[in-house]
Parts: sequence; C-alpha cells; structure tokens
Amino acid sequence: MGIRVEPLTAETFAPFGKVIEADPSTAVEINCGYTTRFHALAQAEVGDGEAILSIFRGRPRERSVAMLERHPLGSQAFVPLGGQPWLAVVAETPTQADCRAFLCAGNQGLQYGTNVWHHPLLVLGDAQDFLIVDRAGEGNNLEEVFFESAMSIDT
Repeated sequence: MGIRVEPLTAETFAPFGKVIEADPSTAVEINCGYTTRFHALAQAEVGDGEAILSIFRGRPRERSVAMLERHPLGSQAFVPLGGQPWLAVVAETPTQADCRAFLCAGNQGLQYGTNVWHHPLLVLGDAQDFLIVDRAGEGNNLEEVFFESAMSIDT
C-alpha cells in the first residue's frame, strides 16, 4: 500500500512548517493601489547562518519514497514559479510508515521547519522552477536516511 495524498492546507501542514500562499488576512495595498502585498507569510530560520535565495529546477521522477532528508540548522521554503501542482512528502520520524504526502496547488509554496524530515522536490508533469529560501553557512545542514525499498505515492 502506498502513501495517500492529502490536499495542502495550513492546518494539516502545521506540524511540519508553513504554507506560503496569498492570504487575504495579511493583504496590504501598496504602490498607489496597483500592488497587493501579502505580508510576512513565513520567516526564514537560519540560526547563525544567512538566508539565501536560489532557483531549483525540478524534473519529473518516480512517485515513490526511497529516502528522506532534513536540515537541522535552518528552514527551507519552496515556492513554485511555473504554476503547476506538485507534491510534498513529510514525516515526523524518518520512517516510511510515518510519511504524509500533500498535493500542493501551483500557487502554493511551503516552508519546511528546521529538522522536518521531507522528500526532495517532487514535480508533477513537466519540469518546473521553484524559488528556494534556505540557509547558507558553517555546519552540516543535511541529514539523509535511505530505505531498503521504495514506497509508492498514490496520486
């Protein structure tokens, strides 16, 4: 049996981090009313490092979980730039039995909290670019766990 995919909501994802999407409760009109700013949707956790912006280009891969990773020194945010749906897999412990999969809409990003186990980027369909906010600096900010066999994601 595979991992069941759930819709991504702020409530269901809260144990793992934050959903990043236009939230009307944070809306502020700026630039003489020509721009709406959705303010402070997440805060980068970088410890004694520095916040950096990168672009990751995700390519389709098998929809299964054979490993998990986490970043013990800082958070990591993913914001899709292509408007296409994508998957996020997270776990409270680094076991396949603990994995949860979320279907993220093309206008939803997310921020994995510090130390949250997650699968690397899983795009659906064509390759897609993501704006990434994470930590750079001293120290080992990557831990990985590999499983004996892959577990499918039921999409």
